[in-house]
Amino acid sequence: MTEKLRVLAIGAHPDDCDYRFGGCAIKYVRLGHRVKFVSLTNGDGGHYREGGGPLAQRRLQEAQNVARLAGIEYQLVDLHDAELMPTLENRWLVVRIIREFQPDLVVTNRPNDYHPDHRYTSQLVQDAAYTVTIPNVQALTPHLQYNPVIAYWNDGFQRPYPHTPDVAVDIDDVAEQKVDLLDCHVSQFYEWLPYNHGVMDQLPDSPKERRDWLAAQRLAAMAKEADRCRHLLKRFYGEETGSSVRYCESFEFGEYGGRVTEEDLPRLFPFLG
Repeated sequence: MTEKLRVLAIGAHPDDCDYRFGGCAIKYVRLGHRVKFVSLTNGDGGHYREGGGPLAQRRLQEAQNVARLAGIEYQLVDLHDAELMPTLENRWLVVRIIREFQPDLVVTNRPNDYHPDHRYTSQLVQDAAYTVTIPNVQALTPHLQYNPVIAYWNDGFQRPYPHTPDVAVDIDDVAEQKVDLLDCHVSQFYEWLPYNHGVMDQLPDSPKERRDWLAAQRLAAMAKEADRCRHLLKRFYGEETGSSVRYCESFEFGEYGGRVTEEDLPRLFPFLG
């Protein structure tokens, strides 16, 4: 390997990056690259019977479990869940986070999303783009000499336009490991989301059965994404291999980050076929 990449995923909540980018994160780490997940809130609101400091501490521990399992860094910003705003103060925070990590690639939400924390995370990342290169802005944190590439992970929202992927990554070899990362977020995937979705009665009792229950859901979603991105998988992996990929993660490049050429793709995504 001639270059060690730095890849920064920025989400709104603990588990956001894992949910949309966990497979690629594992692939980067396996190739010796450095990956960091950031949650711009501490997740202290996402539960039906717990909250505040105890829940934030619990979600921090779950994130640390993911970090150990995946070999990544995981930072939780101590801002309240469901209260993230695209303020100037938070913009400077994101500028500093990006500058300090010096990423080649930043991955985040699109600005179109049901959750205001997700929307504002995307806006904050977009507002930090280019700004990270200006020496006299947040001058005590050394500025970058380049504008990092920004990519949006996939989602199912259709308005004002659907996610339009530029890259699709085969994650067949790490799909089960991605589920293991999600399995670490017990408070989210086995408590809050089942309650919020009204399916608590479907939740199995044993940890293994719960993990299998979660895997069935998430693998089906990853398979659906592979079918949606079949044309890209064939383009990047060839007709035969691309036709047989079962699971994928996909990304749409943002307009405010660094420009991406065809020559850049093998550098930024070194596991493409």
